[in-house]
Amino acid sequence: MTAPDARSGTGRPAELFFEDLVPGLTVDLGVVTVDADEMVAFARRFDPQWYHVDPDLAAASRHGGLIASGFYTVSLFMRAYVDHLLSRAAADASPGLEELRWLAPVRAGDRLAVRVDVMGARPSTARPGLGTVSLTGTMLRLGPDDRPEQEVLRTRFRGWFAVRPVEVDPAEAETAETAEAAPTDGDRPEADRPDSGLTATDPSTAGSSDGTPTVSSDSAEPQRND
Repeated sequence: MTAPDARSGTGRPAELFFEDLVPGLTVDLGVVTVDADEMVAFARRFDPQWYHVDPDLAAASRHGGLIASGFYTVSLFMRAYVDHLLSRAAADASPGLEELRWLAPVRAGDRLAVRVDVMGARPSTARPGLGTVSLTGTMLRLGPDDRPEQEVLRTRFRGWFAVRPVEVDPAEAETAETAEAAPTDGDRPEADRPDSGLTATDPSTAGSSDGTPTVSSDSAEPQRND
């Protein structure tokens, strides 16, 4: 049974945890198609450089037409990452990225295959209960035959993921609660305590077998601890 707070990145119950994201794992994040209107609208709002928003200037340049803002391209990657991995995984925040490279221009109509590769994983020292996973994300332009033609984006980053909750057997939990609730000898009235088999001895008659008191040499004068 999954703990109630084990949520995926989109808030649904998680099915993947830190332990599942092992080095060497590759996760297919699907294929995205670059929409022309969305590409230009993003650039006008966030990155209005002429080769992103002016078709005439872009056509007359070495670019040969409009190209996508790099931040639009990485936004497409992020959406695929959320849809196909974080929506299933017990994801927390990300401590950051180490690399972000735009390797080739992206244009309207391009079909981009997206994936992530798990490069490393270790328990988090800063956040108990989480593990740090190192990932590499890539986007590859596909040709007409759906074969990869060119890598257009690469990024290396880290993510925090919750460790798998420990499942507790309800019967074992009930047994443990019963054991904790059971009274100890210290909680019982003296009359109810079991006989230990030991008998208290009068110090004045302890020592010899005939009942003669034994005098301890330590009774002469108390020892000082200076």
